[in-house]
Amino acid sequence: MYERPTFQDVLKAKKRIAPYLLKTPLHYYPSLSEILGFEVYIKHENHQPTGSFKVRGGINLISQLSSEERRRGVITASTGNHGQSIAYSSKLFGIKATVFVPEKANPDKVETMRALGANVTLYGKDFEESRLYAEKLAEEHGYRYIHAANEPMLIAGVGTMGLEILEDLPDAETILVPVGGGTEAAGISIVAKTLNPRIEVIAVQAEGAPAVYLSWKEGRIVETPSINTIADGLATRRAFELPLEIIKDLLNDFVLVSDEEIRSAVKLLLSKTHNVAECAGAVTTAVAVKLRERLKGRKVALVLSGGNITLEELRKILNEEPDPKLV
Repeated sequence: MYERPTFQDVLKAKKRIAPYLLKTPLHYYPSLSEILGFEVYIKHENHQPTGSFKVRGGINLISQLSSEERRRGVITASTGNHGQSIAYSSKLFGIKATVFVPEKANPDKVETMRALGANVTLYGKDFEESRLYAEKLAEEHGYRYIHAANEPMLIAGVGTMGLEILEDLPDAETILVPVGGGTEAAGISIVAKTLNPRIEVIAVQAEGAPAVYLSWKEGRIVETPSINTIADGLATRRAFELPLEIIKDLLNDFVLVSDEEIRSAVKLLLSKTHNVAECAGAVTTAVAVKLRERLKGRKVALVLSGGNITLEELRKILNEEPDPKLV
């Protein structure tokens, strides 16, 4: 059984990562608020040095490795942003990092990991195949394996986002959070429910990669046979034990959005906030549109979890005709 992180672990993580990361902004957007019918505040994790929230967890975990673990080096698997986090954090602390990514991984994320000094290998058709191979090599060669989700230090690290949101917006009524592996939703839920149990935390996942949503609904680990979504940061076929245990207890709701809704949200964010969001980062805006009647009049924080979209993907999205049903 994995050790469940606590609110105190998040507070400790805040102190650990403070020397290395600046607090990201939480901006209020009047025009977007007027369109949606509620107060919209966006937490800009796309402004992190790796373009994603995950670096919070990476620094928290890597900074706490033993001297023996540092000597052996670390190994992990990722669809991109987690790998960038481990590469960035390992470079900070002078540790050798190996990252396995799916064969069709985002090339910009792969390039960044390599530029940070990580040994990056493309392996497998999806994250699950990359993960299983990385775990096999870790066992064979004695590397410190870093699971992308079942790591208390990762969850505590990304939970610092929740602290920052509530420092800036203590009267927040709803927080919308993307879900890939579930660390972000788990960490923010721990903070929100500790500080104010009345805060509504709503998770959102892509319809084409619903493993965590299905697991949350059924109360057990669900693995899907395939993935079909443009949101590569959410492209997992399986839920993971530790974050699922936390969100089963703490989440208020869990919603799926379509790729069409995600594409529309990328364009909406660019138009109304002048921020580029990757598809995984835009899902909270997509669900804000979807739930606008339910959220009417509320004070809502949306996590824009990352901005690592390729130029090619962004061009495709911008060249599509807008859907009149969406904002």
